[in-house]
Order: sequence, then C-alpha cells, then structure tokens
Amino acid sequence: MAPKDDPEKPERFSVTRRSFLKTAGLSSLAAGVTGVAEAEAQTAGARVVGPGDVPVTLTVNGRRVDLRIEPRVTLLDALRTRADLTGNKRVCDRGTCGACTMIVDGRAVYSCSTLAIESQGKQIRTVEGLSTGANLHPVQQAFCDADALMCGFCTPGFVMASVALHEKHPNPTLEQIKRGLDGNICRCGTFTRIIEANQKVRGVARA
Repeated sequence: MAPKDDPEKPERFSVTRRSFLKTAGLSSLAAGVTGVAEAEAQTAGARVVGPGDVPVTLTVNGRRVDLRIEPRVTLLDALRTRADLTGNKRVCDRGTCGACTMIVDGRAVYSCSTLAIESQGKQIRTVEGLSTGANLHPVQQAFCDADALMCGFCTPGFVMASVALHEKHPNPTLEQIKRGLDGNICRCGTFTRIIEANQKVRGVARA
C-alpha cells in the first residue's frame, strides 16, 4: 500500500459542491464587471445621440422644418405628429403596404421605415406638396377622373408612388406602371382603376 506522500500517486483535491458553485459564481460576476468596464472605457470618448430629443432640420415640400425629436423617430411620425403633415398615412407600420410613401431625393420611400434624423439634407416631398392652390397635380387629377380610390387610406401612398413613377417614366408602359406600384397595396381592391388612372396621366416632367 503506497504511503500518502507517494510522489507517483496523483494528489487528490477535496472540493465540495457548495464551494465549487460559489467560486464559479464569483468568477462569472468578475468577468461581467470587467466586460462592462471595458465597454464603458471604449465608449467614453464616443459621441452619444439621444435618447432624449435632439434638433433635426428637414426640408419638406421646399420649406425648412425645424423639429426636436428622439433619434429613433421615423420620418412618418415626425411629420404627422410634429409638423402637422397628416396626408400620408400609417397603416401597416412595417414597410409593406406603401400607404406612407413619400418621395425623398426623387425616390419613393416607406416613411414608416425611414428615420427622420437620416433624412436631413434631403429633399422630402409629401402629398400635401403636390397641388398648387386649387390646381391638382396631374396624378391627383387622374386619380379623381378615374375614381381610383375607395376608403382613401392607401391613396396618398399610391399617388406619391405614381408621381415618382411618372417623373422617371413620363409615358410608362403597363409593365412599368405595375412595377412602379408593386410596393403599394389597396385592401379595397381598386387596382384596376389605379392602373387606369396612371395610364391617363399627362404633363409630368421628367425629374
């Protein structure tokens, strides 16, 4: 029988379950504290925007709009709730239906999925900016002539998408019309008249 101090025999360690769990817990806590400290050190010199209101300047329908909003506020919410431009609607709020469509720097965009703070320095157009006095935009007039609306919630978005389409293709083909409006949904099902309205549009200059 080998003696207890036999150098050829591995030494046994006596560790209870309680002491092991205590040690593991303290190690995890120490690692967590260290990680937080390192993260704070790395961001100490970074510029933090928010979470409170920050100044945002937008150019909407040719006019300057000064707002104070949180950085996470969308372009749709900023204009509807802070600038009283309520023409474009919030419907799905997920960037799928197109009711909130606005034109930003010549492109149709979902304003419910676009941050207002990222739209600074860009030309933003909403449905309120289309008509001139009592004179409707050619797209708006065509929608009226073709009776291309029903409940009206999707109409502003379809109108703005149509304006962007005709500014790119002044005389669009049927295929171009369908492709240009494929990001918009009419739950009432007036697609036939919407397409008819777009076929009637005349007098939109190429952007």
